[in-house]
Amino acid sequence: MPIHDVVMIGGGPGGYVAAIRAAQLGMNAAVVEKEPALGGTCLRVGCIPSKALLESSHKYELAQHEFAAHGITVEGVGLDLATMLRRKDEVVATLTKGIQALLAKNKVTRYSGTGRLAGPGRVEIVPQEGTSGGGVTVLESPRIVLAVGSRSVVLPGIEYDGDRIGTSTEALTYDRVPGHLVVIGGGYIGLELGSVWRRLGSQVTVLEYADRILTGIDADIAAEALALFRRQGLDIQLGVQVTSARREAVGCVVECRDREPIHCDRVLAATGRRPATDRIGLETVGIVPDARGFITVDDHFRTGVEGIWAIGDCIPGPMLAHKAEEDGVACMEGIAGHWSHVDYDLVPAVVFTHPEIAAVGKTEEQLTAAGTAYVKGVFPFRANGRARTINDTTGKVKILADAATDRVLGVHIIGPAAGDLIGEAAAAMAFGATAEDIARVCHAHPTLPEALKEAALAVAGRAIHA
Repeated sequence: MPIHDVVMIGGGPGGYVAAIRAAQLGMNAAVVEKEPALGGTCLRVGCIPSKALLESSHKYELAQHEFAAHGITVEGVGLDLATMLRRKDEVVATLTKGIQALLAKNKVTRYSGTGRLAGPGRVEIVPQEGTSGGGVTVLESPRIVLAVGSRSVVLPGIEYDGDRIGTSTEALTYDRVPGHLVVIGGGYIGLELGSVWRRLGSQVTVLEYADRILTGIDADIAAEALALFRRQGLDIQLGVQVTSARREAVGCVVECRDREPIHCDRVLAATGRRPATDRIGLETVGIVPDARGFITVDDHFRTGVEGIWAIGDCIPGPMLAHKAEEDGVACMEGIAGHWSHVDYDLVPAVVFTHPEIAAVGKTEEQLTAAGTAYVKGVFPFRANGRARTINDTTGKVKILADAATDRVLGVHIIGPAAGDLIGEAAAAMAFGATAEDIARVCHAHPTLPEALKEAALAVAGRAIHA
């Protein structure tokens, strides 16, 4: 029976990163993953393939509509969807092989199969159906980390068939551009993939139950995004309660309360995710998840059972790959006796639409609800020199600072490279920066980060270029 110092159940961003850090700390680490490729949902069927398609579809749209403004004449622009999808798959394959190489480099043992707890200190591995390699393998370890991630939620009444009616996984592999795609859910997954297929020629209808899109994003930023997405051609309908979606002989039909049925070619259910904590043997050690499937842990990721930790999407907190990675590193460092901490108030969030949307820290709504007095500084990208040179001037940077101390409490960006710009904001906030601190840093010219500097100046009413 193989024995390891620590075993990760799950080879996604949390599990494989935790295993590598464990090995760096001198532990004999192992990862159990049921899928042939490592990287979890994020790398295989989530973050990476969706961003590959977002990039390709954006270039396609630029070639059709924006190159002329740069003096570039392009005739007969065409779409080769098969090549676009193949490129997406190649990106994924390259990165998954890279993770396998990293595990080998760090002498982490990888086990293929479905891992589940089999009592204290034991992990049972069942090989995937159709694979060779014998029967069930049992590992022993005094430290077991649950890094099982999450899966898409399909609401009652939506008759998922993994083809015409599917989740984000299926929406990454459509073999032809849908004539009419209905997206159920106006969060970042629905808007990103809806944007991909709209750019490639689909009529896209987004149905959102709430009275706004992007719940959790600063309301002012979300409202600006809504207007922009509608101008781009996304038919976003708010306050819509979907009661059913089913496949018909030809296409699909989506039924909504107090509205006419919508007939379409495909349906994308983008209605959130839930922890994949069922069927992993929690009952064998006495761990009981909450009603949503989350496992409760303490500040060091310890469950209520000795020798078992949990990280990533299966514990409360933002369900994001980078958060899972931070969990994995902190968990291993805590096990090794080092100081460890993850500040969940400073986990950046990014929506990779165009324009991009990024945020870190508190929103205006959260500060108002908490009774925190704040000052706001806003700077538009239309006044930024670099944004002008790249012909991408939509959006703004907004900084929220404590009214008494000037400490930055939140940064919200909609505009070019927002996902990259938010890194500077997160770093500054992690060190307790004030708006004046950011404003006094010399930023290169002409660059997009100058918009962040100007927004920081605007907090004190002294922006130079606006």
